[in-house]
Amino acid sequence: MYLTIEETADYLELSTTDIVRLIREKQIRTLSDGETILIYKEQFNLYLCEIEKYKKELQEYLDEPIPEDIDIKDED
Repeated sequence: MYLTIEETADYLELSTTDIVRLIREKQIRTLSDGETILIYKEQFNLYLCEIEKYKKELQEYLDEPIPEDIDIKDED
């Protein structure tokens, strides 16, 4: 399935300016039918999977309790 720049921005939750920048930097592959720039939607699957994996790992890290340091001395 192919998306326009605006549809891609909605899909990736980015601004259209960011999408255009990524296209110029050749980070996103595109096709053109002469008038419209089309972007293949499936090229983002790996990116989205990695983002979800990163979010999960970050949340697990943040949920981990801070261990007590046995070397801390009470200085009362």
